Amino acid sequence: MRKDHDVPAGTVHSLWLDGECLKNNLLGDPSRRRIDVYVPAGHDGRNLPLLVDLVGYTAGGPAHTNWKNYGENVPERLDRLIGTGAMPPVVVAFPDCFTRLGGNQYVDSAAMGPWETFLIREMLPFVEERFGCGGDGRRGVFGKSSGGYGAMVHALRHGGSVWSAAASHSGDVGFEYLYHLGEFAGALRHLVDHTMSIEAFLRKFEAGPKAKDKDWHVLMLLAQAASFDPDPSQFYGVRLPVDLQTCEIIEERWSNWLRWDPLRMVDRSECQENLRKLKAFYIDCGDIDQYNMVYGSRILRRKLETAGIPHTYEEFHDDHSSVDYRMDISLPLLARALS
Repeated sequence: MRKDHDVPAGTVHSLWLDGECLKNNLLGDPSRRRIDVYVPAGHDGRNLPLLVDLVGYTAGGPAHTNWKNYGENVPERLDRLIGTGAMPPVVVAFPDCFTRLGGNQYVDSAAMGPWETFLIREMLPFVEERFGCGGDGRRGVFGKSSGGYGAMVHALRHGGSVWSAAASHSGDVGFEYLYHLGEFAGALRHLVDHTMSIEAFLRKFEAGPKAKDKDWHVLMLLAQAASFDPDPSQFYGVRLPVDLQTCEIIEERWSNWLRWDPLRMVDRSECQENLRKLKAFYIDCGDIDQYNMVYGSRILRRKLETAGIPHTYEEFHDDHSSVDYRMDISLPLLARALS
């Protein structure tokens, strides 16, 4: 789909925020962060709902405001949806949460940094005060893949108190299906060329000059380890939940990962109560998702139905890649709920 040139274009403001809570983080990542903010045509942002876009792994928020070939970036998509009356006007923030390990799960971590705190205590007030948008009952969060995971976890932990609507596209759920033993075994095979050293692998990755596809996949596993089971005594705070020689699961380590699995979190009564406070909760996933997220998504749907938690669940015939078109469904749903 190409951009609709017949609808008025909104404005994207590029702001910078010095994140106090991000200073002196273990990875040495910059604490000064870019936040792009979309304001629809004919508005200054005042009294509009606020949506926050959490992007997937290997991206930062401004990736969604960049020019896009043969398609729409997210501001152009919003222009079309708002300009044609498919959704009411909203402000949308695109925070840059990229890290040295290639991305983010949007939770607080002793290795990755306190990203949950940054988003809620620093980014939200910064944007809302600048544009007069959002506020209690008027905030939504959405994302795809790792960003979808972030939206789910924020809804589970802060539904009703911070966020009033959430949408997850192909979000990480069902860790046994997603991070199965074969994934860890593949990472160990790759580490053979780096003397079985996570530090050696990361230093070689950063030195370049070119990363292989498998490098990125291993880096993703290390980023998840730093998010769900950080160990500040290790290089970049990373440790895997398996024995590096035998690939046997280390139950103590793996249990730390599972505590962050939405399938486990949704069993907690406080998380269920948070979800019940949402005005809208949307989940979707492709039925041939190559990372197996559809299976965890189906189990999550069953658990939500059993608990009587209102939500919208959809499957579509596609895989995990290039599914931004699904925002044509989620963004209007969120905007209407918050308006």
